[in-house]
Amino acid sequence: MQTELLREDQSRSPQERLRPDRSRTDCPILLSQRLVMRAPHEDDIDALAHLANNANIATMVARMPHPYTVADAADFVRRTRAGAIGKCVYAITKADNGAFLGCCGIEPHEDGRTVELGYWLGEPFWNQGYATEAAHTLVDMVFRTRDIEQIDARCRVINIPSRRVIQKCGFQFQATGMVQSLAVGGMVPVEWYRLDRKTWVSLKSWGGMR
Repeated sequence: MQTELLREDQSRSPQERLRPDRSRTDCPILLSQRLVMRAPHEDDIDALAHLANNANIATMVARMPHPYTVADAADFVRRTRAGAIGKCVYAITKADNGAFLGCCGIEPHEDGRTVELGYWLGEPFWNQGYATEAAHTLVDMVFRTRDIEQIDARCRVINIPSRRVIQKCGFQFQATGMVQSLAVGGMVPVEWYRLDRKTWVSLKSWGGMR
């Protein structure tokens, strides 16, 4: 998986490329084979509202309301631009035509050593490998540009496709638990997974994250 950051670092050795650049604290535009991941903006609002207004998505994402309105989408874009949602929030778009597919992002934990990965895609774009491609790209950016030790990810126990995405990215199962779901209106059981830096380095060296 190639990103804009990788292309900028081609002159560095493989070992150097796997080390965090502690001077980088921004959220760069990310490029992969089929995707461009960039900050959400006003032009995304209609597509965002259309795709997110889906119970099949909202009930799998902890903090997404249902129904999901244009006003919700506009508020989401406003809050992401203000830095009120997570550390980096990305709109996932197709590289060939700019179509909005969904969102992903990271949110730091209070320990300062861990970030949480989250993502969702509109239902028309399921089962095409986009979620895995976006997650791979975001994971690579996090470990290359941030001095953190591990990335966590969670999915509902009934969300088999999301579990597959997490596992394809090299995350290892840790435990089960309960989280509040806004759309469900109560607690739901989830699985907790973790990818640490050493495992990520090994997987990248072995070519195991493709």
